[in-house]
Amino acid sequence: MQKKTIRAGIVGTGFSATFHYEALLKVYGVNVEVVGVHTIDFEGGRKYAEKRGLRFFETLEPLLEEVDSIHVCVPPKFHEPISVAGLARDKFVICEKPLTGYFGDGSADFHWERADKEVALREAIASIDRMLAAEKKSKGRLLYAENWVYAPSVQKEREILEKTKGQILWIHGEEAHSGSHSVDYAYAARCGGGVMIGKGCHPLTAALYLKRVEGRVRDGKPIRPKTVSARTHAITRMKNFRDEGHIRNTYYDIDDFSLMHVEFEDGTMADIFASDIVLGGIHNWLEICANNHRTLCNINPNTAMQTYNPVEKNFADVYVVEKIGTKQGWACISPEEDWFTGYPQEMESFYRSIAYGAPCETDSLLAADTISTIYSAYVSADKQGTAVEVKNY
Repeated sequence: MQKKTIRAGIVGTGFSATFHYEALLKVYGVNVEVVGVHTIDFEGGRKYAEKRGLRFFETLEPLLEEVDSIHVCVPPKFHEPISVAGLARDKFVICEKPLTGYFGDGSADFHWERADKEVALREAIASIDRMLAAEKKSKGRLLYAENWVYAPSVQKEREILEKTKGQILWIHGEEAHSGSHSVDYAYAARCGGGVMIGKGCHPLTAALYLKRVEGRVRDGKPIRPKTVSARTHAITRMKNFRDEGHIRNTYYDIDDFSLMHVEFEDGTMADIFASDIVLGGIHNWLEICANNHRTLCNINPNTAMQTYNPVEKNFADVYVVEKIGTKQGWACISPEEDWFTGYPQEMESFYRSIAYGAPCETDSLLAADTISTIYSAYVSADKQGTAVEVKNY
């Protein structure tokens, strides 16, 4: 079968736009032609485009005219309008996490800690509904860029569940490091909340996905979240936080530690941690305790490769692993970090789906359930951990 060619456009030029582009270069089942990039930052956009031999588009509409798919790699506040615009033009939309959310009341002094979380939940649900409605009218589809689902270890666990028909009793997951490098991340009005949505969405989506797999295999229908209990904290914004220069503490109004306890329809559970107060690089892992097996998915760090470097400067030009504070001593160096975290596999799946109609593991409904669960968790945290029912899609 001759490979199809799909024309792609990228919206945004930040961190996620960079790894989306790099992952697109590794797609092998489809010819992906990256046409160009659009951003409101004209200077940054032109530099991004020139470096990669792409065209720069000052507005979105001309880019949409020339592509089959768009990658939404901008702050979450802009995910809905750009995604809806793409779907209205019958484009396939690959939207970065989190899908959408609540971004304040528009006031200059909006502060997340003072916000009504019931309103936040209601507005986030309304945003989800608008995006799903746009997808329903479109010839395109809304694809959710959640790389954890495509991480090789998580996909191997999917295979185990499918072949053994195991029952997941408890999932235990975490994403943590010493703080985001994004300026926008410091403000809930731009990113929809703090660490619970910004980082917690990763292990949460993987947990929701695996319970869906389990349910489909055994009973033909996914097992969905029923309630969530949560707590959040803002450790680095406390007056008694002692800054040693290793952990970011320049957040305006967001949480930097969170815990979600999710109860599923079948009575099983998942505990999801997320934080910005952990040193030593990225800490991404998922543990699955089932009735017939136990799996530890060490996404990052893992021991595929370990190095000992006695002198810091020796590794000056060697990439070790994201967010590591030092390259001296022993390190779990990643021989192919993007592969372990699922980025190229994610893009391969998306473009096979776009080109040939192949099934995709992360659809809009999984993304919607993630957002619904997280904002229900914020309501719970506001009530000091009271369980809150989750609306499912």
